[in-house]
Amino acid sequence: MKYKQYSSAAALLALLAFSRPALSAQGAYSLSSGLDYSSGKYGGPTATEVTYIPVTGKYETESWILKLTVPYISITGPGNVIPNIGQVVNTSNAVRTDAGLGDILASTSYSLVNSKRSGVVIDVTGKVKFGTADKFRGLGSGANDYAGETSVYKIMDSLSVFGTLGYKVFGQSAGYTLNDVLYGSLGVSKKVGAQTSTGLIYDYREATTTWGDPQQIWTVFLNRKIDSKWKVQTYIFTGSGKSSPDYGAGAMLTDKF
Repeated sequence: MKYKQYSSAAALLALLAFSRPALSAQGAYSLSSGLDYSSGKYGGPTATEVTYIPVTGKYETESWILKLTVPYISITGPGNVIPNIGQVVNTSNAVRTDAGLGDILASTSYSLVNSKRSGVVIDVTGKVKFGTADKFRGLGSGANDYAGETSVYKIMDSLSVFGTLGYKVFGQSAGYTLNDVLYGSLGVSKKVGAQTSTGLIYDYREATTTWGDPQQIWTVFLNRKIDSKWKVQTYIFTGSGKSSPDYGAGAMLTDKF
């Protein structure tokens, strides 16, 4: 999402966090971009298709990660579906196509534990989603959201396991009310070569509305390091329930400088 379209941003964030290399005190910069596509009916008769194109800048030291994502989003589907939330009640369900600036995302992470001897990494992260996507065009909720989470990673030679637990506070917007939610993820990654790893991530989020249900998404990913600067990630995912996309796929290219 992790960098998980919204649904897959958590998976990608988790993946990038535990795979980060050793850094100097001066830190390093990186720039990432890619494309995420998802399709889901979200409890209705008509599918909603979302294309999400983020541009993410990151500054990283041994202890800190600062990140800012500015996305472009395109959506085709019923007007009562908002990306990463599902159906909201007091909007039109007529099918529409619209596109524009998505919600800008900012996060700060601090590494409480980063032990090379034990292979254990523990991070705490604060996130803000700014409501920059146009609510009246169905591109977002129009409100700011806030989240805090803790992530734990265990690196064991060619195998890594990781998990995240967080809490999200949704900003309220006229026309509907969203519930604050607990969310989390569990995953495993396996090196299949000197520069390649693959794995599986399960994401869960409580229901954001009284008529919805929890979001559940399973993501399979492949991570390939091209050279000392470039890395590419590809993934496919599927979800279950009215708050999850039925299926999707994406890719992201990262340049470290």
